[in-house]
Amino acid sequence: MKQYEFIVIGGGSAGFNAARVAASLGKRVAIVDGAKILGGLCILRGCMPSKTMLYSAEVLHLARQGRAFGLRIPRAGADMPAIQARKRRIIGDFAAHRVKQLTAGRYDLYRSRARFVDAHTLVLADGVRLRGRCFLIATGSKVSVPPVPGLRDVPFWTSDDVLDLDFVPASVIVLGGGIVACELSQFLHRIGARVVLVQRSPHILRDHSAEAGGVLQQAFRDEGIEVFAGTSIRRITHERRGFTVAFAHGGKVVTRRARHLFNALGREPDTAGLGLDAAGVKTGGEGRVIVNRWQRTSQKHIYAAGDVCGPHDIVHLAVVQGELAARHAFGVKGIKPVDYSLLLNVVFTEPQLATIGVQESDLQAKGRRYLSASYPFNDHGKSILMEANYGYVKVIAEPVRGRILGAEIVGRDAGELIHCFSGPLAMRATVFDLLRAPWYHPTLAEIITYPLEAIADQVRSP
Repeated sequence: MKQYEFIVIGGGSAGFNAARVAASLGKRVAIVDGAKILGGLCILRGCMPSKTMLYSAEVLHLARQGRAFGLRIPRAGADMPAIQARKRRIIGDFAAHRVKQLTAGRYDLYRSRARFVDAHTLVLADGVRLRGRCFLIATGSKVSVPPVPGLRDVPFWTSDDVLDLDFVPASVIVLGGGIVACELSQFLHRIGARVVLVQRSPHILRDHSAEAGGVLQQAFRDEGIEVFAGTSIRRITHERRGFTVAFAHGGKVVTRRARHLFNALGREPDTAGLGLDAAGVKTGGEGRVIVNRWQRTSQKHIYAAGDVCGPHDIVHLAVVQGELAARHAFGVKGIKPVDYSLLLNVVFTEPQLATIGVQESDLQAKGRRYLSASYPFNDHGKSILMEANYGYVKVIAEPVRGRILGAEIVGRDAGELIHCFSGPLAMRATVFDLLRAPWYHPTLAEIITYPLEAIADQVRSP
């Protein structure tokens, strides 16, 4: 039986970076990953392939809008085999780099599934046993199939299927209104599919503000996506010619039919078969591994990071969590828990939606006083000339000194613009600090100065 000081289960973003840190501390490290292809969800089936294809669809959409810019573009269409070839080339390069890192000799790599037989021992699918001093569980997430009437009985698509499409589907019903549902609904519509989006919550992107969700809903409808929010699915059936979904909406039962059905109702931790009970590792709601602020589970020598434990399924947080776990496991001094007050989130629809820090709903729930101000894109020079009129920039600050607490941006390139607040929030800057900085005209970024000035005036004149 081989002995290791640190064994990582899962070689994705959280697992790889935890292993890297542990190896840099001089520890003997093993990585166990049973996936057919190494690389992790982000590289292979998440962030990189989806954003590659979304960008292709955005270019296509702009080409089709040429007349608005005074351009004559006779015809523009999606060449799906070419889009797929480009995606495979790009993610292939990323995956090859990750494989090179995993096989460079700093770690022992086991290409196998693993399960705990006790709190310190793993058995692999081929019978090999590994004993570890410390462990990190970083097995990520898988598509969830909630108890929706008829869903388990039909051959639905997942995000994996959509990201591997080599043809333009005629029509698709999308179940869900979260990030994956919204991003890929817009992608499917822009490549030429007829899309119906059916969401259970009162507005799409329920984890964001109703105001932000409302802007996205309107933008989707203006593009031609049929959006139903506040629904309850009654029945899903499948026949040779396609799918039928019946759902309650606005006090009546609505029926929609499409050639394909896309289940985008969320993901859940991928812990099946890990033997967590044998290891004494406790799980909570939706099967998430329960961790403390150091990423430690109910077993002091076993840690977890990334989607398998949350609380937010975001890659940069998975990286930070994995690194923190490795450092804490080996007693590195001066480390701090992950600071979720700096939470950064981006939805890559168009318009994009991005948030950072504390949001108004958080402050309202805690009864905390705050100031907020917003400014619309449709009254800003650069966005107007770009035909990017949806959305706004909102800044949230404390009312005495004007220290910035958070921001919400809905609009063109919001995912880039939100980083104007990353450094200032980490440095506990005020609106006055940001207003001392130069803001070039005409740029999209200068729109941020308007809500900053509005809050500054409120602080000066309480």
